[in-house]
Amino acid sequence: MSHEFLETKQDGDLLWVTLNDPARANALSPDLVGALTDLYGSDLRARGIRAVLLGAAGKHFSAGADLSHLGNLLEAGPEENRKDSDRLRGLFESVLRQEALTVAMVQGACVAGGCGLATAHDFVVAAQTSRFLYSEVRIGFVAALVATYLPLRMRGSDIREMLLNPEFVTAQQALETGLVNRVVVEGELRQSGERLAIGILERASSESVARTKRLLLEVLGRPLNEALQKAAVANAEARATEDCRHGIATFLATKAAPSWRKSGE
Repeated sequence: MSHEFLETKQDGDLLWVTLNDPARANALSPDLVGALTDLYGSDLRARGIRAVLLGAAGKHFSAGADLSHLGNLLEAGPEENRKDSDRLRGLFESVLRQEALTVAMVQGACVAGGCGLATAHDFVVAAQTSRFLYSEVRIGFVAALVATYLPLRMRGSDIREMLLNPEFVTAQQALETGLVNRVVVEGELRQSGERLAIGILERASSESVARTKRLLLEVLGRPLNEALQKAAVANAEARATEDCRHGIATFLATKAAPSWRKSGE
């Protein structure tokens, strides 16, 4: 998971992750994509990590793919292009399937693959001055991978606007369409992301969070009957978990839900 442009620091049940290549606007090189995929693809909950908070050093969150890599694609054949596409798929899928809570904290420009990385997180906290852009159609590309999971965030007409009209949207516009979850003043980005994560961890069972995240991915786009069947199975299985038993027992005894972070559950 080590990479010269990726910093990690565990603080209790929080894992702070920082893209640290500000000179290149935190461009996503293939090596960095691999390091991020390894990180998010690991069983972080087994290490006691209940939330991942991703930020970036410098003025911008991420400009997407680095220019040297884009240049190499000009000479790439079908097999090499497919491998590169699979690398990006692996990155986005690892973030989406990570069972710890995930929060991206965005400042400055958040473009193309960088935007895909941020918006694959459960929550996006954006600085007031941040800007978002899926720029792929500007260079004859297709934002194909992000189109599969943007429906978890946005309605269809807003997705079309975002992917077909390659213009920056402001943090406020991103909030109104569901692309981001919170907009905060510039100097409070990190603190706001931490408050959001801790607030959820205190009120929500991590086992329930993980199961809910898994279910949202499994029912996305399925016919109603199939989706309801999967939901019924998930509902029944959740009742047998230790967290569910603990939560119900605590509520019956105290008329209040557990404080999940304090109890270490």
